[in-house]
Amino acid sequence: MLHLHFDKGTLLLKGQVGTPYGKWDPRVECYRIKAHHYRDVLDYLHQSKQQIRDDVAELPPLEQFQGSIKLRDYQAEAADKWHKAGNRGVLVLPTAAGKTFIALKAIQKLKVQTLIVVPTLDLIDQWRRRIKENLNVEAGVVGGGEKNLRMVTVATYDSACIHAEKLGNKFMLIIFDEVHHLASTGYMQIAEMYIAPYRMGLTATYERTDQRESLLPQLIGDLVYSVDIKDLAGEHLSPYTYEKIVVELTPPEQEAYNSQIEIFKKFLQERRISLRSAADFQKFIMTTGRDPKAREALLARNKAMKVALNSEAKLAVLAKQLEFYNNEKIIIFTLYNDLVYRISHRFLVPAITHHTPRKERREILSNFESGAYPVVVTSQVLDEGVDVPDASVGVILGGTGSNREYVQRLGRLLRKKDEKLARLIEIISKETMEVATSRRRHRKIGGNS
Repeated sequence: MLHLHFDKGTLLLKGQVGTPYGKWDPRVECYRIKAHHYRDVLDYLHQSKQQIRDDVAELPPLEQFQGSIKLRDYQAEAADKWHKAGNRGVLVLPTAAGKTFIALKAIQKLKVQTLIVVPTLDLIDQWRRRIKENLNVEAGVVGGGEKNLRMVTVATYDSACIHAEKLGNKFMLIIFDEVHHLASTGYMQIAEMYIAPYRMGLTATYERTDQRESLLPQLIGDLVYSVDIKDLAGEHLSPYTYEKIVVELTPPEQEAYNSQIEIFKKFLQERRISLRSAADFQKFIMTTGRDPKAREALLARNKAMKVALNSEAKLAVLAKQLEFYNNEKIIIFTLYNDLVYRISHRFLVPAITHHTPRKERREILSNFESGAYPVVVTSQVLDEGVDVPDASVGVILGGTGSNREYVQRLGRLLRKKDEKLARLIEIISKETMEVATSRRRHRKIGGNS
């Protein structure tokens, strides 16, 4: 009889029969298989009519769920397509569209041990609350100094990766929140080292600038459902408007910008380098580690970009927007922390960056939710992985060319509430790199560019 068991993130198959999913390991004199092929191996051996002793799974105790989760029509459609795909695959829905509830419904339906993998500690807290509210069970947690397993457990990507050798055989369903992270080189092994036959990926933006999302189907399944913001805005998400305001740099700012950007352009011309895509720019970045001239050009480009992003004219326009929307909840988005602090001091509004302690961040967001703080300024830390209370106005003073960043920032405003009309306002510097950057980041949304 064949014997299959778990060994530090892999499967070992002992016996006289091999499998196309593994390789012979002379160190242990048996076949070693990546854990994510667990279901494939069982199916193959059963079809081959092989008798097998399966000692792979060591699961936490089952618990009794209580409560009922009702899905909206589009959520139910997403859940149904995932189920018909063998309980595997990726679901793409906008921020605020209720991806969490689709996952909770799947957990409730399958009634199997589940691991939810999230990018931040804040998301651990959010999932823990949702699990208690909707399933009436306490969630286990792995991350932030905690390590207790329950039928439904939440872990950060880092913790799920670090403890994969021991946790890989504890769950039958694994849910990856913000699944685009999984395709990174550091996190792919999470999917490979866990046996869970049922897999769900959740994200608002499937594509990555490095195109590594093409690796996700083999790890968790195909993209089985996708819906755009424009399809849900109005009925399920708040309707929204987009406005772009173009400002001119001051003469000293323009001079500083021109001098730095000229260094960058001259280098590209001399080396005959064409930057037509994110991949091209990444190749250029790689050269800066060994080429001093390339590094000098990159630093000049960054200095020019900072001038454009931090212009005084932007702050003057921001002041007018804050005055005009003084009865609304406003989130101000920037790219760099120094502008966050500058705005915070100038307009006396709370700031959130990656340096802000979790306790202070929670306090700020709680006061923002209650209305005690009507305005919050942040860099990129609220773009993803934080449950931001309802806001109706977003002002973008700077960002990357990432479509994901734009979608996530817009999503922060779209949570449906009464007759709310969300407004996204982008302030960019005229005749600078910001113009092209802005065009790239919202090219798929339909905002007027």
